Amino acid sequence: ESRAANASNKEINIQWYIPSLERPSNDTETKVLLLYAYNTKPVKISNTKVFSATSLFSGHLWIPLARVISLHQKLSYLKQQVEKLMQSSKSLSSGSEPTSFFEQSETVKVIPSKPQMNVEKVHLDEKTEEMAKRCLSEVKALLSVVPALSLPLTEMPFDVTLQSIASLEDMFDPASGCTITEESLFNWIVSLLH
Repeated sequence: ESRAANASNKEINIQWYIPSLERPSNDTETKVLLLYAYNTKPVKISNTKVFSATSLFSGHLWIPLARVISLHQKLSYLKQQVEKLMQSSKSLSSGSEPTSFFEQSETVKVIPSKPQMNVEKVHLDEKTEEMAKRCLSEVKALLSVVPALSLPLTEMPFDVTLQSIASLEDMFDPASGCTITEESLFNWIVSLLH
């Protein structure tokens, strides 16, 4: 039971493995192994010795490390731009003067241990939308089974939220892994892995 697993919703788990000796054959550049597992229906595993599920999938992809690092940097910058857009839209919609630092600090009662990401759809300006399309086209090219058939995106494949961009940034951080549960992002990533 200590190895049991539960997933109440659809989720995909991503981990990176940087092998010291293993390499795919005939490769000269450094590659990392993207390990993924996802479920398409809720799963409860209580006995790891007797288990068969048709809604669980796993796999791996060899990806050039330099491209992963480059994409992570681009996604990090995109996340900053999305945060700026959200801040400017909030200040425009509030229409009131910002409170001073001391007034703000007096109203803060509890600081959550893990900040909640904003899941509201972000209205992107033209420049940020083009940046997002380029980043997502690169994600698509890296994850597609047949990268040669992966054409650049002309429209956004899911609603852009701060959470979705932060999840993608985490996903392409080779120093860590992540779990993605946001449905539209989950569906898009799974469609690329098929």
